[in-house]
Amino acid sequence: MFLENTVNHTEQFGWIEVICGSMFSGKTEELIRRLKRAQFAKQKVEIFKPAVDVRYDEEKVVSHDSNEIRSTPVPASANIRLLADDVEVVGIDEAQFFDDEIVAVCNDLANRGVRVIVAGLDMDFKGNPFGPMPALMATAEYVTKVHAVCTHTGNLAHYSHRKTANEDLVMLGETQEYEPLSRAAYYKAMLKTEVAKMDVVEEEIKDE
Repeated sequence: MFLENTVNHTEQFGWIEVICGSMFSGKTEELIRRLKRAQFAKQKVEIFKPAVDVRYDEEKVVSHDSNEIRSTPVPASANIRLLADDVEVVGIDEAQFFDDEIVAVCNDLANRGVRVIVAGLDMDFKGNPFGPMPALMATAEYVTKVHAVCTHTGNLAHYSHRKTANEDLVMLGETQEYEPLSRAAYYKAMLKTEVAKMDVVEEEIKDE
């Protein structure tokens, strides 16, 4: 739950909203919804995304449901501070891919009176807190955690399970590479992966 009106207007500052969750949970969809509502209200809006995210479009923020909004790709979070001039609302997608300075950038914008709306994965494919997201969630006034539906159990999912053997922390992908899993399903998937690795080691020892 977040509020958009301030009671004491003489002490009015901006604020930070974080939308987090697993892949396929609707983070970008919710980000776009809030930004389009601000645009409809004739507010000055700027949207940014990391330049590495070119899955659907090089310049637009696009959700898995093909909902989209124009954005500015930037290579580093410092660029946002320079480009977000004379705006009322700033939207940032895929925040987990930005450097740690994104936390200071968002707080600087909020202190200037800007409403900052950030969306990103809260955990990586290994189930660990992802990049600057924990710090953003800690400093934000409002945090919304959205969930996907587990492809194995049908329960709520908050893990992004990578189905390929790639161990790189950053790997862009869709349903071919990732699936949303519940805690139970993710635990079983990780256990299966560990067992498979043990089998490979045993075979190598026998071959020697």
